[in-house]
Amino acid sequence: MAEELKDTLNLPVTDFPMRAGLAEREPVRIAHWERNGLYGQIQARAAGKPAFVLHDGPPFTNGDVHIGTALNKLLKDSILRYKSMRGFRTPYVPGWDCHGLPIEHKVMKELQAKKQSLDALGVRKACAEFSAAYIEKQRGQFKRLGILADWQSEYRTMDPAYEAEILKGFACFVEKGLVYRSKKPVYWSIPCQTALAEAEIEYKDKRSHSVWVAFPVADPAAKQLAPAHPLAVVIWTTARGC
Repeated sequence: MAEELKDTLNLPVTDFPMRAGLAEREPVRIAHWERNGLYGQIQARAAGKPAFVLHDGPPFTNGDVHIGTALNKLLKDSILRYKSMRGFRTPYVPGWDCHGLPIEHKVMKELQAKKQSLDALGVRKACAEFSAAYIEKQRGQFKRLGILADWQSEYRTMDPAYEAEILKGFACFVEKGLVYRSKKPVYWSIPCQTALAEAEIEYKDKRSHSVWVAFPVADPAAKQLAPAHPLAVVIWTTARGC
């Protein structure tokens, strides 16, 4: 019965495949882009046009690309493509964040698993090698996502030239008197033996039994302190009545 109905349909004939086959076709398309220098062609064609520059907040090189990192890059890529179609020159230089505890944590776990112990310089070297390996992996994964960027000019925060620029910027703050030494309470990680940024702190929600109570002031003379509003004394307590 199904075959009989199929023969009665007048379907359009097209060279397009029935299925997208993205797993096979996307790598071919991306290779075509790279072979023909698509990113360079787009920038060359936009020479002399107003620039729309999106500075890349670099991902940590402590593992493979995850959904958050991928979404970040895809959103940037979409914005730049839109601006390019609107007539802007859109140079995009990707970067890599090669410092920080996430990388050191991964390296220390690997060293502990291998029962190896290194001095401070050895740990830094191991972190640099670990970071460089994941730069290669992440670059390939970003390219597989179709991200158009100037991969030949990428920056790495562990490169001496980049670190020198950071020191120059810090020196400018010092010259302007914006840097000082003082005391301030900070969050401290005992296992990591380092201060933690406030942005890294996650609070555990806890239902508290404490209450704030407002006791109205009974003395009529006290109304002179706040004629337009009721006057009360606020207390905080953990005591609860039966």
